[in-house]
Amino acid sequence: MLIDSHTNLHGDTYAQDLPEVLSRAKGAGVGGMIAICCRLSDFDDVLAIAEANENIWCTIGAHPHHAKDRPDVPLEELLEKAAHPKVIGIGETGLDFHYGYSPRGDQFQSLKTHVEAARQTGLPLILHTRDADAEMADFLEAEMARGPFKALMHCYTGGEDLARRAAALGAYFAASGIVTFKKAEDVRQVFRDTIPQDRVIIETDCPYLAPVPHRGRRNEPAYLPDVLAGLCPLYGWTPEEGAEKTTKAFFDLFSKARRPE
Repeated sequence: MLIDSHTNLHGDTYAQDLPEVLSRAKGAGVGGMIAICCRLSDFDDVLAIAEANENIWCTIGAHPHHAKDRPDVPLEELLEKAAHPKVIGIGETGLDFHYGYSPRGDQFQSLKTHVEAARQTGLPLILHTRDADAEMADFLEAEMARGPFKALMHCYTGGEDLARRAAALGAYFAASGIVTFKKAEDVRQVFRDTIPQDRVIIETDCPYLAPVPHRGRRNEPAYLPDVLAGLCPLYGWTPEEGAEKTTKAFFDLFSKARRPE
């Protein structure tokens, strides 16, 4: 059994064929997945997908692109929504200095509130980082010193330094279809040489980042085995070992999720 730790299932992309997408995922051996909340205003739609499907969980949070929408989101709102039985993570949140869709100050303000929600709930914090490796590493070290929380470096494409520093803090790391890309040897090297093997999980980040051999298509959870196929050679795993290890790591991290029968 495989678990897709990051999907974006709500909205127009899958509006016409979501049941078929989920059926193909099941046929591909995907036994569960997380529907990610990237805007607080999308939470009801994300939760509805999770509630309608036994083996889909969800999160509550705001992507750094949208931090400007509500940088002062009340902690109480995150805590209230996180109490729902289907909500198993906080985020996606983080720092993205590549596009600058939200001012850096708004990103840090929103991220700090998400961190406190992760501390108080015990749920993993799902972190997006782009062009902000040093700032994220400094931030995580400072915040962990104020009080521990569980962290997941989602769709990890950062450098060795952030990986090393985050791993020292106990963070987990998610491999996406990028590990299959021909030009992503730097990403593969970080996973191979720096990231602890017992703290690696997998994701599609669908509908984005379709793995080889599906590049150029809409990504979907059924392509998760191809992500695993790109990861396993980095650690010398067989596909069976990779499935077992990444699924175990998922439930070790997302301990609120009930493992499917």
